[in-house]
Amino acid sequence: MDNKTSEKFYRRRPDLRKGVYIVPSLLTTANIFCGFYSVLESLKGFQKVGPSFLQSLNLSTSQAQTAINHFDIAAICIGFSVLFDFLDGRIARMTNTTSEFGVELDSLADVLSFGIAPAVLAFAWGSSSIVELQKIGWAVSFMFLVCGALRLARFNVLARKPAQDKSSKKYFVGMPIPAGASLIAAIVHFTPTPIIMRKTQIELLGFNVDASLYSVMLMMLTALLALLMVSTVRYSNFKNTSGKPGMSKNQMVLLAAVMVIAIYQWSQVVLLIMSTCYVFLGPAAKIFSLLSRRASAEDPSGTVSHDISLNQQS
Repeated sequence: MDNKTSEKFYRRRPDLRKGVYIVPSLLTTANIFCGFYSVLESLKGFQKVGPSFLQSLNLSTSQAQTAINHFDIAAICIGFSVLFDFLDGRIARMTNTTSEFGVELDSLADVLSFGIAPAVLAFAWGSSSIVELQKIGWAVSFMFLVCGALRLARFNVLARKPAQDKSSKKYFVGMPIPAGASLIAAIVHFTPTPIIMRKTQIELLGFNVDASLYSVMLMMLTALLALLMVSTVRYSNFKNTSGKPGMSKNQMVLLAAVMVIAIYQWSQVVLLIMSTCYVFLGPAAKIFSLLSRRASAEDPSGTVSHDISLNQQS
């Protein structure tokens, strides 16, 4: 149903149009609920584990499992927030019910679900395991939140400006904030046991590395995600604006069905792979573009090497 057909249909039934307007807002409200519930579950897990390593050693098996469940639920809630955030915008565009109110409400929901919730989860699950570095972990989590808010503000400003070329519609400038939140949530969902409860050492390249190294690596990853959000690295939005025929509807339905089945069966592995690939796809494409430009600048058509060979022969 195109926009003109939907407008005629809704003019005949104004009550139905009012009801359709509510659907995207309800999905955005569900997004807010999942973000809020994720924060509560992260705090519950942090309360069970305790802020010190000695306190985590005194946990019983049931208490430890309860803490693990809290962190896993917090990560899953962020995943559902990503789903609701995708659906509310898509349904609003399909039904031609987009509004300024919906855009502003969606941005506020994203700050909670993809800014505050993953920042609290990253700190409670991993950054608080080293007492000496808790302040640094707190600062890194706050950095993620601020950069996420800046990313959303920049997105809203660019969305209101008319696009100068069609290629700009195919990319996001900077990593979208749901992608950063998804990677943090996918890591926790992949291994929900908090780092502070890992008592064993890990053998890495023949060396015994303390498990607290994971905490430092998580801080570095969180800082990297924050910088990617405020960077100018382009990320694909998977929109085909070139006019060329893309995948057919049957192929899209089949691909969606395969993804749903894969996530349902192997959610821990599949979600981690998907989120990791998308996050690092932007920097990889940027590096490849810079290398190709450098190569073309040095030898645009093979004339440089040809001139060198002629000089050597003379």
